[in-house]
Amino acid sequence: MKKTFLLSLAVAATVLLASCGKKEIGGDLPRAATPASIQEAVDAVLAGDKADDSVLFESLMILKHGKVLYEGWYGDAAPDKPHAMHSVSKSFTATAVGMAIDDGLLKVTDKVVDFFPDKLPAEVSDNLKAVTVHDLLTMNCGQETEARFRGSDDWVASFLAHPFVHEPGTWYCYNSLGTYMLSAIVQKLTGQKVLDYLTPRLFEPLNIAVPEWEESPQGINAGGWGLQLKTEDMAKFGQLFLQKGKWNGKQLVSEAWVNEASKYQVPSVPAGTRPDEAAAKGLTPENCTFMLGYGYQMWRCPDNAYRADGARGQYIFIIPDSDAVIACTANSANLQAEQNLVYEYLFPALAALK
Repeated sequence: MKKTFLLSLAVAATVLLASCGKKEIGGDLPRAATPASIQEAVDAVLAGDKADDSVLFESLMILKHGKVLYEGWYGDAAPDKPHAMHSVSKSFTATAVGMAIDDGLLKVTDKVVDFFPDKLPAEVSDNLKAVTVHDLLTMNCGQETEARFRGSDDWVASFLAHPFVHEPGTWYCYNSLGTYMLSAIVQKLTGQKVLDYLTPRLFEPLNIAVPEWEESPQGINAGGWGLQLKTEDMAKFGQLFLQKGKWNGKQLVSEAWVNEASKYQVPSVPAGTRPDEAAAKGLTPENCTFMLGYGYQMWRCPDNAYRADGARGQYIFIIPDSDAVIACTANSANLQAEQNLVYEYLFPALAALK
């Protein structure tokens, strides 16, 4: 009874927030009127946000058939204010890898040791010798834990010196420094930082102002984190993937890459959790969406969807079956709870909308 009463209060507060506190701006994505069903779903999501102290949305943008149906910013967030992407950055780094592959500069089967012969440890294990670009893309390089690199003089050397306990391709370990290695590989091959490589190929065609991206002491973009984007920038990236890499009639990244990046490549577990720990906790795809599988720096979702995913609840959901994209920023402590609100209310509303 008490919970129902509190939820009713939250719904009322959310409706007021949606009508009075929402900040809107006309960006360059086409806009359409918000259907009543989408507004009701958004109200339910924000009500759940209010009722759960561990979830705090800061912005939300919903696209269907390439048009923005809803956009809202809450608290101190604003349409023109970039937000820390955290690990959503990984999906942009992977896209740079895809473009380099499209350009014929590398293959997913290339060995990582071949790119950095001068950075290798004194003893190179067979597992390290076997690590490929594909293993980095799928978080399967064979390290049981991520290397410590903060304060290191050379992040590439730190990664290569860290033990490769498992055979590559057999052990999922969420590894942000592995994504940094992808950034370093792109820079080694192109002579450009990932940010500079992506600017004419991605950011400029999508009309995204050149963003900030954290760098290592060696002047290499962090890759796995450190990118800052606005919510509409996130939505554009999601729409690009929904359109199989095509934008305004131009193929920015190949459809083949989009298909490979977004599909189930390997089994996955939540970041910071080992596969054996996930099993001991009883985590399954039915009770934890982080167990639905991983692509190339993309997570699989229910209903044949997939997402770019960042700490504190930064998400780009791409939903091909509904021809829809959802972008949101947040400061949430419970990422599964935030996802559940999206899956419970927004996914069905978009599926039902013609």
